Amino acid sequence: MAKTKKYSFDDLVAIMARLRGPKGCPWDRRQNHQSLLPYLIEETYEVVDTLHRRDMDALREELGDLLLQIVFHAQLATERERFSIGDVTDVICRKLIARHPHVFGKRKALTADQVLDNWEKIKLAEKKNDGKNGGVLAGIPRSLPALLQAYRVQEKTSRFGFDWPDPLPVLDKVNEEVDELRKSLKKRGAKRKIEVEHELGDLLFALVNLSRHLKVDPETALSKSNQRFIKRFGYIEKNLPKRGKKLGEASLAEMDSLWDEAKRKLG
Repeated sequence: MAKTKKYSFDDLVAIMARLRGPKGCPWDRRQNHQSLLPYLIEETYEVVDTLHRRDMDALREELGDLLLQIVFHAQLATERERFSIGDVTDVICRKLIARHPHVFGKRKALTADQVLDNWEKIKLAEKKNDGKNGGVLAGIPRSLPALLQAYRVQEKTSRFGFDWPDPLPVLDKVNEEVDELRKSLKKRGAKRKIEVEHELGDLLFALVNLSRHLKVDPETALSKSNQRFIKRFGYIEKNLPKRGKKLGEASLAEMDSLWDEAKRKLG
């Protein structure tokens, strides 16, 4: 039985170039960096979803879809003579070698935390050597989801000693922010909404900090809470008719009763 050919990374690059070529695909030929952006974001989240589900078969496929987006963007840049996929791999290889001197230079036993500390310090030094403006936080994309952005901000600054020593003072900070929010809710006037937004943002930021100290990914924790809510509310929708009620007709107490029932049955 003939062995089925396995396509390589070079094959993927060649296929993408053909799709973009004069006799290629009309849809692929029409795309640009901006039009592809939604697909890049979507494919990234689909990879994240497979990781949450621990579905390795789906992960294999979704990583391929994400890789396609990277190769697609590199092909667009190649056509404009900006850079090639070879330049992309060259840059990341050089970066990995430079930021792992304990592996590629003089070998040195480091803990995982020490490796991360070194990574941030080397990265900052690289920026200064390249004449790039900005400090430790300058490289964090503004387009990151707010929870992840907060996590990365706190993680980076902690590498330079700007951090609480353990979770307990962070929990105190969360309680402090709750009190500040409560005070702002009692106020009146035109600035109330602005102040409430400010204090709520501070509370969310403190909660992300707490999750980091507890070694819990806030995005994962919130995602799981969302799914629990969806399942429990679905239970309410399904069982209200059995009590002769519809959504919008049932009282909060009636829905709360079913909610508690859903918690017992569904978790």
